[in-house]
Amino acid sequence: MSWLRALKGTARSGLTVERKRLEPLGAARGALGLALVVGVSLALFGPAVAVSSAFGAFQAAIATFQRSWRPRPTLALASGASLALSTFVGYLTAAHDGLFLALLLLWTFLSGLAWAAGPTAGLIASSNVAMMLVTVTLPTSVATAAGHAAVIFAGGLVQAALVALVPVRRWGAQRDALADALAAEADYARRLRHDPVAPFDPVPLMTARNAAAVTPRQARRRPPELHGSRGLAERIRPVLASLADPAAGVPGEGPQRDRVRELLDAAASVLDAAAHAVRHGEPVVLPTPALDALRAPAAGSSVLTGPPRRAAARLTALLGDVLETAEPHTETSIRTGVARSRPTLLRLAPLVLAQIRAELRHESPVLRHAIRVSVVTAAGYLLGAVLPFGHGYWAPMASVMVMRPDFSQTYARSVARFGGTLVGVGLATAVVRSAHPGTYLSAGLAVLCAFGMYLLMRTGYAASQVCVSAYVVFLLGTAGEGVDQTVRERVLLTLLGGLLAMLAYAVYPAWETPRLRGRLADWLEAIGRYAAVVAAGYADPAGPADPEVREALLRTRAARVAWQEALERAAHEPVRHRGLSHAAVEQAEHALGEFGRVAMLMEAHLPDRGADPLPYAAVLAEALRRSTGRGAKEVRERGEPDWAELRETVGARSGEPPDHFLLHKGAVLLLESLDELATALSETTPSRR
Repeated sequence: MSWLRALKGTARSGLTVERKRLEPLGAARGALGLALVVGVSLALFGPAVAVSSAFGAFQAAIATFQRSWRPRPTLALASGASLALSTFVGYLTAAHDGLFLALLLLWTFLSGLAWAAGPTAGLIASSNVAMMLVTVTLPTSVATAAGHAAVIFAGGLVQAALVALVPVRRWGAQRDALADALAAEADYARRLRHDPVAPFDPVPLMTARNAAAVTPRQARRRPPELHGSRGLAERIRPVLASLADPAAGVPGEGPQRDRVRELLDAAASVLDAAAHAVRHGEPVVLPTPALDALRAPAAGSSVLTGPPRRAAARLTALLGDVLETAEPHTETSIRTGVARSRPTLLRLAPLVLAQIRAELRHESPVLRHAIRVSVVTAAGYLLGAVLPFGHGYWAPMASVMVMRPDFSQTYARSVARFGGTLVGVGLATAVVRSAHPGTYLSAGLAVLCAFGMYLLMRTGYAASQVCVSAYVVFLLGTAGEGVDQTVRERVLLTLLGGLLAMLAYAVYPAWETPRLRGRLADWLEAIGRYAAVVAAGYADPAGPADPEVREALLRTRAARVAWQEALERAAHEPVRHRGLSHAAVEQAEHALGEFGRVAMLMEAHLPDRGADPLPYAAVLAEALRRSTGRGAKEVRERGEPDWAELRETVGARSGEPPDHFLLHKGAVLLLESLDELATALSETTPSRR
């Protein structure tokens, strides 16, 4: 993709306003907390302290809207405390330009590394730096700086208290995640009726798994219906696939296929009903046709025989368990399964440090982002101080808020920040110059703009920036700061910050395109291990609930999602492909998708614990593990993968009667998928002579 096309695409995405479900009650709660903090601070301490407290309450409320599974009060407290510390340390060095610049470089570099812990931590850390640039200009002594830090923390404390005292849709994010997973399974079941080998996107299941991890305090308060449905949904997926796939025994047409379609449609209805019940905390209401289909009258129960009949029986049992766990209970002591543990913030610290240490390598996108954002912020601060505009912190503040570890977000947010600032600052300055609002009216207008920002936060960055820019103008106007600065000067400084951010990524990029082969190799290696573990389950039967199979499947899902995210980022980059054409990417993705589908079918028919072992399965498992491991190494090194060992293992059993109806057939299908992958890569693999 050329630079011109990339810039057009990112500009269009940055200015897009999406239609999202608004949360007016949550926005009103955040605005109420801000109003309480600003009002009390104005009455007791004056405008300067009110501005500091407002920044603390404003950012703490933003933290509660982030996509995080931690308790919202915890996020608000962490945001308020970190901003208070940033402001106090910043003020201690603000009088010495060199020392403050060094602190700004260090603080911004650390905020860039914080993205290693996830987007929520990265956003809070970036906001700390941006707001520190404003708040350090307000105190006049060390004592007042400590007071400002205290009221900033108090702002976060107020927002945390409001979240606890005025809950809005308690456990709503977790309910939505689990309901989305169940709904995705329902959609999968419906698609299987028409396409027996339909693909499945594992992202909803992975999101639900992340949402299911709770802190000890959350575990004591979690609604019972959020406990067991996720695990059941994950166990249903391979059963649905094995019931629909012709390779598992059901012909493409005929009475058996009609019965399978009937069961799949009933399963979709049951899963949709469970999703609705979980999302809204209501009793499950099942349609009568679905119940009739699952009860399987005697005349129809004999249509399916052998493995398909066992799969149908297992599906019915799992759906019954889903309904039982999705039904809301009044007894809060009910427990269904062991909760996944989420560490507290204190126990999370060593884990975050380990993640950051893992990113301290030159090719890491997070490290490159940390270097870029620290250099750009320092350069913006120096340029803002030199230019004759006054209040030069607008330039570095814009830079640090738009910069992200990937190209598309950085450029899209830069365009959106400029457009939003142009509109927001223009409107707010027009109000200030025409109405000349006093201290309390300016504070009220700032709170109103904050409400708009909370309400529109998820509709697009440009829309929210209109409210944020106006909020800053009105808030600084409360303390008599920045009113004399014109629209032109503020917009030019914001434009300067955005241009610096965009230029930095062009000069020191972290392109995803050259790393696509590595991502593909990671997926191949992970999915090969999964297939090997499944095959080993036939050699040493441990039952369908083997934890080793489960862990291998989770690693495969993570590798597949990493590949898909890398593809999405690479699609917007102004970089030519290096070793993988668009056709090769599509064919390779299809090949590994088929490989995973066959392995999942084999998992669905794993023998029960104590069943007779199949010696051939052990040989197949070892061949799968070694072949895919070597193949992944060849893919990374731009070589051509070779499946000779696996081909020999599969060929050795071709003339013998099968030990299991699916094991040898599955091995043949796995080899065919790997051959398709090799064909896809051979078109872009350089010859070695």
